[in-house]
Amino acid sequence: MTDPKNMSQGITRNLTNYGDPGFAAYLRRSFARSMGYSLDSLSRPIIGIATSPSGFNNCHRSMPDLVEAVKRGVLKRGGLPIDFPTISLGEVFLSPTSMMFRNLMSMDVEEMLKAQPIDACVVIGGCDKTVPAQLMGIASANIPSIQLVTGPMLAMPFEGEQLGACTDCRRFWGKYRAGEISDARINDIEGKLATTAGTCAVMGTASTMACITEVLVMSLPGGAAIPAVHADRLRLAEACGERAMEMAVSGSPLPQQIITSKAIENALTVLLAISGSTNAVVHLAAIAGRCGIDLPLETINRISDETPVLVNLKPTGDHYMQDLFAAGGLTAVLHELKHQLHLDCLTVTGETLGQWLSEPPKWVDRNVIRKFKEPYQKEGGLIALFGTLAPTGAIIKRAAADSRLFERTGRAVVFESLEDLSSRIDSEELDVTEDDFLVLKNAGPKSASCMPEAGYLPIPKKLAARGVKDMVRISDARMSGTAFGTVVLHVSPDASSGGSLAFVRTGDQIRLSVKEKKLDLLVSEEELALRQRNWKAPDIPSRGYARLYYETVTQAPLGCDFNFLRYNQKR
Repeated sequence: MTDPKNMSQGITRNLTNYGDPGFAAYLRRSFARSMGYSLDSLSRPIIGIATSPSGFNNCHRSMPDLVEAVKRGVLKRGGLPIDFPTISLGEVFLSPTSMMFRNLMSMDVEEMLKAQPIDACVVIGGCDKTVPAQLMGIASANIPSIQLVTGPMLAMPFEGEQLGACTDCRRFWGKYRAGEISDARINDIEGKLATTAGTCAVMGTASTMACITEVLVMSLPGGAAIPAVHADRLRLAEACGERAMEMAVSGSPLPQQIITSKAIENALTVLLAISGSTNAVVHLAAIAGRCGIDLPLETINRISDETPVLVNLKPTGDHYMQDLFAAGGLTAVLHELKHQLHLDCLTVTGETLGQWLSEPPKWVDRNVIRKFKEPYQKEGGLIALFGTLAPTGAIIKRAAADSRLFERTGRAVVFESLEDLSSRIDSEELDVTEDDFLVLKNAGPKSASCMPEAGYLPIPKKLAARGVKDMVRISDARMSGTAFGTVVLHVSPDASSGGSLAFVRTGDQIRLSVKEKKLDLLVSEEELALRQRNWKAPDIPSRGYARLYYETVTQAPLGCDFNFLRYNQKR
């Protein structure tokens, strides 16, 4: 007979409520034993292994091997590993966009961690929205957890150069649109861009979030850059299983002890130093919000102005994630930033970040990871813009942009929606010059398209054919972390919420100043008031998850999380 006082660990944790705890434990053991578990196994701490594989998720092809490696680590330390699925978000396989379902996955992770008999958990993911969703769920569930990322794919040799998804995808597609390469050539390249298991090979969103997970210290040290197909990735997974068992026994540290305001600032510092994805700003805000931490966009500007870009990776540089791994990994980057980091932050190992970084790296490839005083670029990769067009903020990745376009006023060429963009961008009749600003409306979090990675507006075909490579592009959408160009994103409030962007018309003048961090619509208040009079908010869906999404999603500065999922108490 199980003592009700000992029902807070292992198989008797989180018992189903029948009004009789003894019966609930008896019934649960009975069904568990039907799966072949011995009573000895069922008496041990349970380490959950949250998995997210799918036939629609290329990033997670290596997950079965990672699960087995985690199990080895758990068994070595005397625990019982049990894997379970959550939904999976394959970035390019979801409509209208994976961003719409990030919060749904976070709820799945949170509820399964809280509902099942789990003493500690290893959560495995890699794809763009998967890792932030898992971190959001971990933060809200607040039980001992370790994040294990699947790792980046390998870039592979092709006709004298390295190719890797997905910056090279965009580079070749741009050439195809400009008529520089043929149909046969683009079809050949299509089969060479992504050839191994893993996430994108560059500093896109997946790699950025892997690095942020490591500096948030929710993963074991050294794990962000290990290639998916490298044996070290499996050894790391085994170590995660071992550490999870230690956390199950001690009951600590908890995610909300690790993800603090200082840890969020550390993550921002690293985001800027690696010139990471603009998407990470939204995801970090959501993760912070789950822990009751505010993340003002002004904080990004403060840190960006004092943090140089140290990592020479595509899309802002020349190398791939496998090169970062070989160069010393994120640990080497953190050593260059030690004087800017909060070293007293608690880590998932139980140590402080300062203790993690007590030993300098044995060797660093300075072609990939620069010294702090000899940076790749002198200022951080991202900044926030404010002004009459973006009252609550917008984001630009200045490290991936053309600095010749930073200080200018341009004529707006407006597209009302993604459908409008698709139908007119390549028209010979489009009234546009390379000095104009391309403006896309109704692609933000409240739009029908749910903030897709559509902010990387294509150069109009007739301009691309003349050799134009970059233009100022402005929208309330997001941009893939693998993309590049002078692209202003996350304009907030978005057009579908009645923000200033909703009232921009073709021919309006817009002023961009990266130096002043300003984005202004040069239209009088009186004229704007006239335009606002007939504006009507779009209809929202009548049922299901889509209705929940549209009724509760917040704007980009709050992470596009659901308002009821944000932690409602400041710490």
